[in-house]
Amino acid sequence: MLDRSQLDQWQRRGFVLLRGLCDAANVATLLGAAEAMADRVDAGASIGDAYTVKETALIAADRPLSQQLSKIFRVHRCVPAFRDFVAQRHVLEPVADLLGPNVDCFLSQFIFKLPGALGQPWHQDAFYFPHDGPAAVGVWIAVTEANPTNGPLWILPGSHVEPVHRACKDPREHTIAGYVEIVDHDFTRAEPVLMQPGDVLLFHSHLMHKSTDNVSKGRRAAMVYHFADAATIDRTTEKFGRPAPNVDWMPVLRRGVPVI
Repeated sequence: MLDRSQLDQWQRRGFVLLRGLCDAANVATLLGAAEAMADRVDAGASIGDAYTVKETALIAADRPLSQQLSKIFRVHRCVPAFRDFVAQRHVLEPVADLLGPNVDCFLSQFIFKLPGALGQPWHQDAFYFPHDGPAAVGVWIAVTEANPTNGPLWILPGSHVEPVHRACKDPREHTIAGYVEIVDHDFTRAEPVLMQPGDVLLFHSHLMHKSTDNVSKGRRAAMVYHFADAATIDRTTEKFGRPAPNVDWMPVLRRGVPVI
């Protein structure tokens, strides 16, 4: 699935941007599923093992969840639309090119970056994923446009070769619990990742990245899956003293064959 130039870019820059990998109708099903989950929560119904996180700056008792929602975690196993999506070959094949034929999906999140939502500071996903094994691969799928004003990702090309940096707690008043910030690095070479619905960004778990505040009047939605070699050993409990609540290790490829 990935050609030689794309594999070379992965090695040199730590990411690959695949324009139009998923068609708009395909990603629209993810948006509909996420919106339906928010409606179920408002109605007092179960969403299974998934759970929601509110945008701290937007919390208000008189608002429906859809107007204060930040993320829905743990959707890749319990929600058919997200499980079916991750089983598609055009999603799994580029991941297999980077990780090999035996792959697990261990984390998923649907992100609503609503107007007024804060961005996430500079960080490496590997800070949150203390694994023994090859670096994990994030798959970021644009569900809506990511433009300069609605809180797009920014990346620091080549930073994937760095070790996991020390990170400080995000000091902002309305930050989401658990956000940290890398403060010991030069980010002058950073680049925004502007995307259209269906574009897909594959990125190394050591790649430094952030998102900016959404200062527009529209939301920026994305679906993110994280994959790892199936032989990976998860050391989260040793590092943080407890298992990560948003992690659910699910086999997706064995010997190159989907097993979902």
